Amino acid sequence: MSGKISDFFCEFKLGISVILTILGLILFIIGAAGTFEIDFLKNTINLSNDFWDWSIYVLVIGFIVLAFGLYYLYIYLKNRKFILGEIKTNKRSELLKRHSELKNTVKHMPKKYKKMLKDKEQELKIR
Repeated sequence: MSGKISDFFCEFKLGISVILTILGLILFIIGAAGTFEIDFLKNTINLSNDFWDWSIYVLVIGFIVLAFGLYYLYIYLKNRKFILGEIKTNKRSELLKRHSELKNTVKHMPKKYKKMLKDKEQELKIR
């Protein structure tokens, strides 16, 4: 069961990180509006006073969710750039230098990158 869940998160890592970033940003703004008494936002959002009493907690949760979303988005984009840059090469020796690092990076990415690496390995006759 955990294999299916981790495969799901691996396949949709980009979408999940974008959703976390947006959700975190919204919660952070709402929490900041209540914590720092920003009347314009409080009047625009128009929530009950009971909610605004909890705004410091919403601010902290929003910051944590935003940080996780940005972190996973950064890691995904960095790994994608690394994989595409290494697969672009046509020299067998250059690919062999970073082959173990490339395989480890591809393990945590969606299946299309695994297929791209496998095709490149077959093209350059690596294994």
